[in-house]
Amino acid sequence: MNANATLPPAPAQRIRADVQSMHAYAVQDAAGLLKLDAMENPHRLSPALQAELGARLGAVAINRYPGPRVDALKAAIARHVDLPAGHALMLGNGSDELISLLAMACDVPGASILAPLPGFVMYAMSAQLQGLAFHGVDLTADFELDEAAMTAAIRAHQPAITYLAYPNNPTANLWDASVMRRLVAEVAAVGGLVVIDEAYQPFSSASWLDEIHRDPAANGHVLLMRTLSKFGLAGVRLGYMVGPQALVAEVDKVRPPYNISVLNAECALFALEHDQVFAAQAADIRAQRQRLIDALAGLPGTRVFPSQANMVLVRVPDAGRAFDGLKAAGVLVKNVSKMHPLLANCLRLTVGTADENTQMLSALRQAL
Repeated sequence: MNANATLPPAPAQRIRADVQSMHAYAVQDAAGLLKLDAMENPHRLSPALQAELGARLGAVAINRYPGPRVDALKAAIARHVDLPAGHALMLGNGSDELISLLAMACDVPGASILAPLPGFVMYAMSAQLQGLAFHGVDLTADFELDEAAMTAAIRAHQPAITYLAYPNNPTANLWDASVMRRLVAEVAAVGGLVVIDEAYQPFSSASWLDEIHRDPAANGHVLLMRTLSKFGLAGVRLGYMVGPQALVAEVDKVRPPYNISVLNAECALFALEHDQVFAAQAADIRAQRQRLIDALAGLPGTRVFPSQANMVLVRVPDAGRAFDGLKAAGVLVKNVSKMHPLLANCLRLTVGTADENTQMLSALRQAL
């Protein structure tokens, strides 16, 4: 090649500059470790149910595009949640896809997304990837909604979407329902959408779906989002969104065709047919959560925060040291201390089985 010839531009230059400057969603390497970092259900299916599910999946027509079985799944979920009158369902490849599709559907000039912080990172990431402004509003020191600050931000920015996680991630708490109602009304006054994210509903004592049933008029701009990941199907990738039919129909227009595989749909149908098994698993996790909270409260220098999810947030004297000590002992948790100033020296612990929690608590005592 001629030394003076101009080289063609590098292909990477075709990638948006802001994307190049981003960090990919990080998943910790859990090889050889007790995995208590990702809020997964620690329980597996019994051998009998594994065999039954395997036989069903083996019979699925994987040579065909998804069709009637996806419709059957939507009908099963509608029955499972007691779908409110006048409402419809939309399925996503996990809640993450639904969050991305919402940003796409609401991408009009000047649109923005608003959410309390600290919160689920995908709310802000979906805004950035879609080219929307994101407005974060800090929680109080006790991780409650700052109603005055939220109200001011809603009025100032008039966001297209306001996310309210119920319970919140990573703080694991349920917010005051009366504050939620007033903020939902504030968003209605500026013509925005509220998305109530109930990813951790199986472990919570309350659901906003009851509010929708009680007062549908006040929630006519509310979309409620859930996932089967915390139900016990994290590997299946199945999320769903409930909302007024007209709203769901508009968002559904940006959904890729066949976004739910036939295998995902069959797994989810199987799980809903055996929902009592997963309900028992959730009950065990709730009991273990209380045991974990009680034990953590007795450790020196720690502060345990209330939890309505399958995780517990705990503040320790030195989160980095405690995390490293746990990992050296073979236990992987999530160090969230650098995610937001309010989370200084906090670790997020997934609730595991009784044996896993015993192992984690022993390792944490040593790490502290």
